[in-house]
Amino acid sequence: MLYVWSYVKRHKWLLFLNLLGAICFVTVNLGLPTILARIINEVLVSQDKGRLYFLVSIMGAIIVFGLLGNIILTYASSRLTNETTRSIRNDLYDKISDFSHEEYEKIGVSSLVTRITNDAFVILQFVEMVLRIGFNTPLMFIGSVVLIIQTSPSLSWILAAALPVIMLVIYWIAKSSGPLSDKMQKLLDKLNTYSRENLTGLRVIRAFSREEYQEEKFSGANRDYAETAQSLHKLMGSAMPAFYHIMAVVITLIFVFSLDPIGAGEMQVGTLVAFVEYAFHALFSVLMFSQIFMMYPRANVSAKRLKEIYDMPISITSKPDGVSETKTHGYIEFDNVSFAYPGETENPVLHDISFKAKPGEIVAFIGSTGSGKSTLVQLIPRFFDVTFGRIIIDGVDVRDYQLDALRNKIGFIPQRALLFTGTIGDNLRFGKDDATDGELVKASDVAQAREFIERMEEDYHSYLSEGGSNLSGGQKQRLSIARAIVKQPDIYVFDDSFSALDYRTDAEVRRRLKEVTGDSTVIIVAQRISSIRNADQIIVLEEGKIVGRGTHDKLMKTNAIYQAIAKSQLKEEQEDHFDE
Repeated sequence: MLYVWSYVKRHKWLLFLNLLGAICFVTVNLGLPTILARIINEVLVSQDKGRLYFLVSIMGAIIVFGLLGNIILTYASSRLTNETTRSIRNDLYDKISDFSHEEYEKIGVSSLVTRITNDAFVILQFVEMVLRIGFNTPLMFIGSVVLIIQTSPSLSWILAAALPVIMLVIYWIAKSSGPLSDKMQKLLDKLNTYSRENLTGLRVIRAFSREEYQEEKFSGANRDYAETAQSLHKLMGSAMPAFYHIMAVVITLIFVFSLDPIGAGEMQVGTLVAFVEYAFHALFSVLMFSQIFMMYPRANVSAKRLKEIYDMPISITSKPDGVSETKTHGYIEFDNVSFAYPGETENPVLHDISFKAKPGEIVAFIGSTGSGKSTLVQLIPRFFDVTFGRIIIDGVDVRDYQLDALRNKIGFIPQRALLFTGTIGDNLRFGKDDATDGELVKASDVAQAREFIERMEEDYHSYLSEGGSNLSGGQKQRLSIARAIVKQPDIYVFDDSFSALDYRTDAEVRRRLKEVTGDSTVIIVAQRISSIRNADQIIVLEEGKIVGRGTHDKLMKTNAIYQAIAKSQLKEEQEDHFDE
């Protein structure tokens, strides 16, 4: 929990106000019984109205004082809780934004979402509880004990006997709740994973008529979570009845053992009333403070999960003194590059890849599924780092760049087009905030997206649903291409970005791309030979190795793998044409 405290202590002024409010709260709750005892002992016997008005006016002043203190306490604790949670979430989001693919795979996207939402909310609840009752209950307990001893030392043993029993109950509940809290958060991760899979894979589930299977799978995870949560809540809920029974026994004993002192004139009725109030406040303070101890294990689990994110080393980092500017733009060289995924160094997916590309050139990669094409181009913007060898862009190893500077050179268009919630214009400006309307129109025209955009009711101001779900796959892919064009990068990387386009649109997009990519380097990963046949250099990959390179005409004459791909695609095109 030191991790959470590091955020709380940043707001020292709010902590001071919180302490001030707690002191006011304690003053009121202990001051009122003291004045009430004096009224009973002094006024009811003597019938002195002047004395009564004086003591009542003091009670009124204490109440006003307490009201102001309660306002201060509520304001300070609420403000401090929100500031702490906001800072934690912001820092976590910033850290997650710096994660590479390796870190995402270690924790899992669903778990990250759970931690930044649910775990952060648990911390919010805990911090709020600590600030509201963690400050005033210790003060209340100490003050009550002092007044109890001063009021009647002979009855103090009753409270002393009750405290060990209460502490044992608190210890048992706190110890038992820790494992349950840990299990519950892990089950929540699992539940979120199933939810995410079911929502994103809804079409596949329906296509295979597996709704019932997925429902049972989700229901099982939900049942496990509910049972664990129920066990935890039962455990936590048992505390209140136990404490109230202990308090009832204590107060009963106080009345029983106060009969003799009152009968002997050693204790007045008002003093007994005050003593009962002090005992109640002392026990109730322990009860309230125990809520913190009981919630601590769950909050500690959440804090550890959040700190795990915060402390996780990032495998791909930006050099603070890295290169930010270069004299040349668009030159790429792979120098004997080999790559293996983390933990799989004995099974590299790329072996000794070497090639060069310069501005104005189109370099294409083709090969069978699993040959390493997409992995190769993801090394260019440093989504992963090479295991051996070097990637040099504009004369500088990519690992020596500032990450922002490196990625600003690149326009990356993934195969799975990802759009963000917002307008079409917002998405197109994602890589260039100050792009003009004219630039958006030109880019969408080149990407063959202008026609369907302008058919929409609000054209470039049309709102896109989450992930662009209100567009077809081809439309999303064309918008992704247009987004990269708006950025005007030195290097375009098309990772099978034409796969959702029909042959006519594919050909037209590639033809129009020459208008805007003439001074840039273009890297294309493709499954269709028709998408790359005009490339300056085509590299054929097989099991992560280069098995051929050259132009389309050269490879058609000399490379058996390229020939086989071409023949299979020609046959498919003929069959498709025949079917039509």
